[in-house]
Amino acid sequence: MRVFVPILLMLAAPVFAQGSGPTPALANRQLSDPAKEAEATRLMHSLRCIQCQGQSIADSDASMAGTMRAEVRQQIAAGQKPEAVRNWMIQRYGEWVSFEPDFKGAGLLLWLTPLILLLASLWVARGLFWRLT
Repeated sequence: MRVFVPILLMLAAPVFAQGSGPTPALANRQLSDPAKEAEATRLMHSLRCIQCQGQSIADSDASMAGTMRAEVRQQIAAGQKPEAVRNWMIQRYGEWVSFEPDFKGAGLLLWLTPLILLLASLWVARGLFWRLT
C-alpha cells in the first residue's frame, strides 16, 4: 500500500498540471473600437500559438492562444503600438512566436536563403548551358 499511493500520485500529477484556469475576458471578445480591433487582429495573425505551433493565435482554440489573444487586445486597448506588442511577445516567448522573422541573425538567413538558392541554380544552369553549346 505504501508503494501504491506515491505511484498513483505520480500518475495523476499531469492531470493537475493542465491549465484549467478561467479564459481571460478578451480572449474571445472583440475590442469596442473597430480600428484597434483591426490592429489587434492583424497582429494576432502574425503570431504563432506556442501550444499548437502550426496556427496563429487568431486561429487556434488552445487555452494558451486565448491568453495570448487577451494580452494582445489588452495592450492594444491600452494604446500600445502593434510593433511594440509584437516585440513584447518575442521577448516573452522567443523569436519563434513570430511568423515574420526579423532581418537579423537566423531571420536574415531565412530571408536570404531563397535568393541564394536562386542565384546558385542560375549559375549551375549557366554552366550547363555553355557546355551544351
